[in-house]
Amino acid sequence: MSEVRGKAALAKAAAQIMNRLTTNEKNEALLALADALVEHRQSIIAANAIDIDRGRANGTSESLLDRLKLTPDRIQGIAEGLRQVAELPDPVGETLETFERPNGLRIEKISVPLGVIGMIYEARPNVTVDAAGLCLKTGNAVVLRGGSAALESNRRIVEVLREALAGTALPADALQLVEDPSRASVDEMLKLNGLLDVVIPRGGASLIRNVVDNATVPVIETGAGICHTFVDESAAYDMAADIAFNAKVQRPSVCNSMETLLVHEAFASQHLRTLADRFLAADVELRGCERTRAILPEASLASDGDFATEYNDYIMNIRIVDDLEQALRHIADFGTMHSECIVTENAVNAASFLQRVDAAAVYHNASTRFTDGFEFGYGAEIGISTQKLHARGPMGLPALTSTKFRVHGNGQVRG
Repeated sequence: MSEVRGKAALAKAAAQIMNRLTTNEKNEALLALADALVEHRQSIIAANAIDIDRGRANGTSESLLDRLKLTPDRIQGIAEGLRQVAELPDPVGETLETFERPNGLRIEKISVPLGVIGMIYEARPNVTVDAAGLCLKTGNAVVLRGGSAALESNRRIVEVLREALAGTALPADALQLVEDPSRASVDEMLKLNGLLDVVIPRGGASLIRNVVDNATVPVIETGAGICHTFVDESAAYDMAADIAFNAKVQRPSVCNSMETLLVHEAFASQHLRTLADRFLAADVELRGCERTRAILPEASLASDGDFATEYNDYIMNIRIVDDLEQALRHIADFGTMHSECIVTENAVNAASFLQRVDAAAVYHNASTRFTDGFEFGYGAEIGISTQKLHARGPMGLPALTSTKFRVHGNGQVRG
């Protein structure tokens, strides 16, 4: 039996136990996991250093290395995320609807775990903990398959978490890590019908497309983040500059960072030079349309390919637009339905943008960097869904549940 199938089978058996656990038992386990991460942070950081050194030797960019890097503060933050998840209401077993039929049948609709979740993701080891915490809180078992770039980090994290689970009511086998870094392990997971109930990919566009195109197991799609900020004519300069700068520079390696700045021509004529200088001072490479380059000759010419690229780096496109309509067309052509922002003092334009942009999260006068489970109050997130079925946007606890109907009768038969 392969590693993937063997671990999925163990998770499937553990899911039968998970379904019977109380909220208190699950919360106590999450707190134990948080404490264990902090207690063993030095060994986790040592494992992470192996991944960092290997990545740097292989020419991995500094922005991607930043996504991979763990520090004592980051581990403390990851542990705090688990504690917040423990404090959140448990959606499992919640009665969503009750009604009675004319024949006397009393029907309840309740939330239940999905079962066994397969999580396929790339370089960020914090996802290992976030996924484990959210899945376990909702009574699901989880099979994790992280990227090879974080293999040592993920291996040590899961060792720590499984050791901690052994002292709780939760079965350690509810948490599995696939250590085979080959593409074959991903391909096998995608077809484990009967063992995995759902697969959730989290990473770059090529990973997500491979999962969506090849899975026979149901998929919850988390999309790439080609996010835009549109600075309208009426935008206040200081607000626009702070929002755009934060959206690009605060952490460019993540999916909710801005890739393209759209600027109304009137705002651009007055302020683009000053705004661009702020980005250049932060070592952001600028690429722009012809109108942009007339103001910023140092910017290279942006192609349609650039506008369709999720850089995850200190690179930003700029396009000057005539009006809101042109900005909306650009977002429709190049956006990935992730997070989009308008900065404006015009209430009509703001309302139109919020209504017409088709994205999981749309913002008025706030950075796209807030599209995040922690920032939305979910404690953590399993991913940000850009699809429209089952879940959309940051997926917290409720997104990891399904429903079933409990039907109570007193002898009814159907004629």
